[in-house]
Amino acid sequence: MDASKYDVGDEAQSCIPGPYIHIRGCMALELRSTAPKKAGTGKKPAAAPFGSGKATKAKKNPLFEAAPKNFGIGGDIRATGDLTRFVKWPEYVQLQRQKVILNQRLKVPPGIAQFNHTLDKNTATQLFKLLNKYRPETKQEKKARLTTTAEAAAGGKSAPKDDTKKPLFVKYGLNHIVALVEAKKASLVVIAHDVDPVELVIYLPALCRKMGVPYVIVKGKARLGTVVHKKTTAVLALQDVKSEDQRELATLVSAAKANFTDKYDEHRRQWGGGIRGTKSAHMVRKRAKAAGAPITAAQAARL
Repeated sequence: MDASKYDVGDEAQSCIPGPYIHIRGCMALELRSTAPKKAGTGKKPAAAPFGSGKATKAKKNPLFEAAPKNFGIGGDIRATGDLTRFVKWPEYVQLQRQKVILNQRLKVPPGIAQFNHTLDKNTATQLFKLLNKYRPETKQEKKARLTTTAEAAAGGKSAPKDDTKKPLFVKYGLNHIVALVEAKKASLVVIAHDVDPVELVIYLPALCRKMGVPYVIVKGKARLGTVVHKKTTAVLALQDVKSEDQRELATLVSAAKANFTDKYDEHRRQWGGGIRGTKSAHMVRKRAKAAGAPITAAQAARL
């Protein structure tokens, strides 16, 4: 529209803003500019902070259909991997594993918990080295010794003194060793830590302490059994040793007194067990943190 065709006063033009004009004092018209806008002059909005905008989804190719695998019976073959957790273990394996877990969770009285305090590895190695020197005779060795003695006697010859005398060896058998301890004839008593039922040996530490006989607790009953040609044995004892082994025996006796006899009162007051599982410990730490009193992993693991 051409604005020059209309008579507009100076006062009207000064009071009407922008594209509005006053026509004869009674009406206003809007004049729109028909000129094309310049590209790229508008302001873009600022990007959303922290990537809160909508994520663009990747377009799926319609040519490829999803075919999830079924690993059930008769289905797809599972990829090779460690299948230990799928194994159906024998009942005795399940029972012994459950027993270990129960012993960790439940509170164990001090009289039973003392069997968890065993001899250190280096001292135990020296002990078994000495015990193996005094392994008892096998049936074949005893038969050969008696045969040699009998042949010498039949030939009119006196048998060597060492062959007629009963050799020194490790004593075993629970009743036999209890009798030796009560008579104060045992030099050192060796008790297995995993005797089942534990009532068989639970009184031995107190008996040895009362009679003044040094004792040690070692791992385990199968290792003790190999010394005396048995599958397992609960307890062994040394009564007499040769003169060349007296010094080694004295060293073991001093270690036994330092680690067991002198610490008997301390072990009597220490309860065992009471250890939480991993998931339970995590839950306790999470609750403590939410309450504003964080605790360590060791504190959370104890009941």
